[in-house]
Amino acid sequence: MLNPLNFISKFFTSNNQKELNKLQKIVKQVNDKENQMIKLEDSEFPKKTEELKNRIKQGSKIDDLIPEAFALVREASKRTRGERHFDVQIIGGIVLHQGKIAEMKTGEGKTLAITLAAYLNALTEKGVHIVTVNDYLAK
Repeated sequence: MLNPLNFISKFFTSNNQKELNKLQKIVKQVNDKENQMIKLEDSEFPKKTEELKNRIKQGSKIDDLIPEAFALVREASKRTRGERHFDVQIIGGIVLHQGKIAEMKTGEGKTLAITLAAYLNALTEKGVHIVTVNDYLAK
């Protein structure tokens, strides 16, 4: 016998899936900017940060800067630490920026995820605090 819930679920998306779909669209935008950031010279990174700050001062919404800011942080991380943010870390950064709690397992890259949200919110020049109970990360 056909389960009516399975039939109905094919037409309706859960709230979690809807949220994940929204996040995936932003992740795609970040990924689409990657080639643009790869082409930047190291000396252009501070200039790009000033450009993003100026766009906020001119009225741009911080959420509109997520794709470009996150792609910039990803590229900076690749160059300076040899660590490239994975899509799950991009999602974590978005969730943290939204003021939500992001639960990630050990080894999934919480440290990389927070760099995204911290950089983005630092563009407003209002300060950013990162709290950790891990002594190694605090250093």
